[in-house]
Amino acid sequence: MQKQLILYGTLGCHLCEDAERVLQALALTYKTIDIIDDNQLLEKFETSIPVLKGTGETYLYWPFNETQVFTWLNSKDGF
Repeated sequence: MQKQLILYGTLGCHLCEDAERVLQALALTYKTIDIIDDNQLLEKFETSIPVLKGTGETYLYWPFNETQVFTWLNSKDGF
């Protein structure tokens, strides 16, 4: 079973688009969640997006590049 990454962001966020390009360059499967649709997520991530979530409560905050994502995913914190 493949583990799912979640990318928290919002429409019109150029940093979120940059984060998606990083994930696409690594050919990773991920789900995007728009924080504007959830008051709790908006409060938690409003000034932090984009934010990448692995399993549990582990997060990788922007800025990140391909190497950083790869390293995080292969650490105990990513998955």
